[in-house]
Amino acid sequence: MAKSYDVAAYIWPSYTGREPRSHIFWPRGIGEWETVEKRMHQKPLWGMRDEADPAVMEHQIAQAVQHGVNTFIYDWYWYDNRPFLEMCLNDGFLGAPNNGQMKFYIMWANHTATTLWDLRTSHADTPIWDGAVSFDVFKNIARRWMEQYFCRENYYRIDGKPVLSIFQPGNLLRGMGEEEGTARAFDWLRNEMVKAGLGGLHLQLIKFGGEGIFPLARAIGADSITHYQTACYTPAGRDYAEWLPAMQAEFELLDRHGITYFPHVSVGWGSQPRFLKPKNDDMTGCTPENIKKALLLAKNYIDTHALTPPLVTLNSWNEWTETSYLQPDDVNGYGYLEAVRDVFGEAK
Repeated sequence: MAKSYDVAAYIWPSYTGREPRSHIFWPRGIGEWETVEKRMHQKPLWGMRDEADPAVMEHQIAQAVQHGVNTFIYDWYWYDNRPFLEMCLNDGFLGAPNNGQMKFYIMWANHTATTLWDLRTSHADTPIWDGAVSFDVFKNIARRWMEQYFCRENYYRIDGKPVLSIFQPGNLLRGMGEEEGTARAFDWLRNEMVKAGLGGLHLQLIKFGGEGIFPLARAIGADSITHYQTACYTPAGRDYAEWLPAMQAEFELLDRHGITYFPHVSVGWGSQPRFLKPKNDDMTGCTPENIKKALLLAKNYIDTHALTPPLVTLNSWNEWTETSYLQPDDVNGYGYLEAVRDVFGEAK
């Protein structure tokens, strides 16, 4: 019997105009499609459609499943004491009649929001909303997760526990009082989830840079680590083929620390579309053939480590303005999705 894999692609939920507060970044009211339209050479084959529309996401879910992507990881935001950019998940994905064909989980994108998203002022990178929160605010956030997401039948679980990914572990410490305060907050959340009949919590951290995350992971009881971008640990602005040995070296580094690592593959990287001034950080050679080589490295890691579940994270489903997306474009067509299907599809 063919082995199945949990193939999870991140979603950047900015491709809608339904979030009023997003209009300060994208005043036309179409979300970051505004930047794609102005700055991207590659164009989406599916068009610049509203991803908070259930009909749009019904099509995308069908395409994802057909090509072996069976889980979405939604970037989830909380700024100024309220959620931000929830519409693509709440209205689009969860409103799609076929959403039960996929699993999903959330990555709390708890970084500080800046003018980076506004093409007119991105070079300044001026803070707008702080991503760090106190324990009391965290309790409100966690209750929202439990009531709206963790309780859903198709929420992704490991060992029966809903998975929560954290984008910026350092902001946890800043908001909740270093390791002791952060550990207390997650102990509280685990207990609350057990009391609510949710089985507990699987806490996943996103790794940046070197080895500093490992003491924190142990201190706050993290269950696993993954990445959001290959550029989190190896320089951008070079050829994709040079990423492949860096990926292998990162896998070996993570093995030495004894914390479960779920391998990550990025389609590419480059922030130039978000800037009017030259950035020179574009990754070259992001061909479907090279992406397939990276996917095979990740698959081999899963198989040789007998990972349970056999989870791989991908950046991303739709990070157009970071030039890291699986959705088809007018240059590579469906090539990226076909690479995923060839490596992780049910026939493999």
